[in-house]
This record gives sequence, C-alpha cells and structure tokens, in this order.
Amino acid sequence: MKRSQESATEVLETRETASKPERKTKWQTESNEVNRSPIHGLWSLTHRDLKKWYTQPIQLFLTIIQPVFWLALFGQSFNFGNMVGGAAGSQFTRDVFGTANYQSYLGVGMMTFVIIFTSMFSGMSIVWDRRFGFLDKVLSTPVARGTIVMGKVFSSVIRCLIQAAIVLVIAVILGLKFASLSVLGLAATFLGLFLLSFGLSSLFVMIALRSTNWQTQMAVMNLLNLPLLFASNTILPVKGMPAWLQLIARVNPVTYATDLGRQLLLGTTPLNSAIFDISYLLGFAVLFSAVGIVMSWKLLTR
Repeated sequence: MKRSQESATEVLETRETASKPERKTKWQTESNEVNRSPIHGLWSLTHRDLKKWYTQPIQLFLTIIQPVFWLALFGQSFNFGNMVGGAAGSQFTRDVFGTANYQSYLGVGMMTFVIIFTSMFSGMSIVWDRRFGFLDKVLSTPVARGTIVMGKVFSSVIRCLIQAAIVLVIAVILGLKFASLSVLGLAATFLGLFLLSFGLSSLFVMIALRSTNWQTQMAVMNLLNLPLLFASNTILPVKGMPAWLQLIARVNPVTYATDLGRQLLLGTTPLNSAIFDISYLLGFAVLFSAVGIVMSWKLLTR
C-alpha cells in the first residue's frame, strides 16, 4: 500500500513537471534573438570570408604584387615623356594623358585594376562553399539567401578598398603626383571605388550561384577580365581608341571609377562630371546587387 502511494506521488510530480513551461534564461532569449538577426547573419558570413583572407597574408601579397609590377615595370618602361624628350615630351604627356607624367596616370588606373581582379574572385568562394558542403549547412539555417550573397559581396568590397589604398600608397612612392589632395576628393574617389567593387562583386557572385565547377568560373573570369581592363581608360585614354571601342568603354563602369579618381586627384580633364560618374556607378551597383539577391532566391538550393 505504501509503495503504491509513493508511485502515485511520483507520477503526479512527473505530470506537474511536464506541464510546466520550460523557462529560458535571459541570456538564452537574447542569444536566440541575436542569432536570428539579419545583421548578425550578414556580419558572421562576411567575417568568415575576411578571416580566411587576413589570416593568410600571402593572399594579400600576391594580390598586391601584380599592380605593383605594372607600376614599377610598365609605368617606368612606357615613360612617354622621355620617349619624346625634353619640354616637348612633357607637353606631349600632358596633352595625351592630362598629367605631367604617365606614372601618375597609371597609378590611379591601378587602383581600379586591383578592384577588377579582387572582385572576380568573390564568386569563387560560392563555388568552393558549395563543393565542400558549407553552403548546404548555411541554407539549412534561418539566414536569408540574399544575406548569403551580400556576405560574399561585402567581404569582397572590404578587401578591394584595403588593397586599393595600399596600391595608392605604393603609387605615390613610385612617382604619382597629386594635382590637388583633399579629404573630400579622396573620400569621393573611394566612394567611386566602393560602388565599382560592390557592382562587380555582385556580378561575379551572381554568375557563380549555379556553378559547381571551379574551372567554369575561372573560364568566365578569364573571359571578362581583359574587356573590363582594356575597354576602359585604366591604361590608355578613351579618346585614342577606335570609335567602336569608345562606345564599349563608355558603358564600362571601370571607366567612370577611373575618370572620377583622375579628375579629383590628378586634375585631368574629365570625361563626365564627378556627379555623373558617381550616379552611373551607383546605378550599376544597385542594379547588379538587386539582380543577385533575386537570383539567390531562385538558384540557391540545397
């Protein structure tokens, strides 16, 4: 009899315990709210890609060394002023490039050069994440698909701006001379570079959304890098190009970012006003980021 009463008491205690709602601590509640925040998810994905970059300095070195070679070798060997010689050479350089020396002209161009090639590799991380299964794990979390795309884009943009700043410092050491240097001009120049890198990174991430083969992505990158570079004013002025190539250069967003930097830092005659350059780059960035987000809703599947 006594045992049956004890058993009944245990059953009642078990039922009462089961009926009581589970109490979560304040820390657990706040943690869950933060984990579901879109900003938290965006920062986590962005920081993950950045961490792979800044913990391996060799990647930064290899990215910077190419534009440095262009500045040190191409910029010095194609010294157009010395080719003509004397005062006539200086005047020739100023008439063609709008600056006293070609090194300054090329120095600003190398800032957009590094933006192009860094942005291209933003899509490769999507391919590798899909191949090694990390993308499937992210897709099983509450993180929005658009956040996944923007995480890749923002990590690429941050790398682009840091590397462009390093290239600018190296270009000054190698002979770049500012016509006028102000905080506002420098800020507007990097705003243009920000918009360019944002648009290009969105474009290459968008291309990589359905790619499962890294060789295909590399082929696309190799197909687009030369048109983006040479069908622009990065290395040579647009006015010296054939008419058909000038049309392509005036559509190319790289032209507008380079034009903005040269007119603000070197005082060259602009192709367009600074306001128009920034507006064009803003439209380019908004368009491709919006298309990338929409495509992620349809193409990012487990």
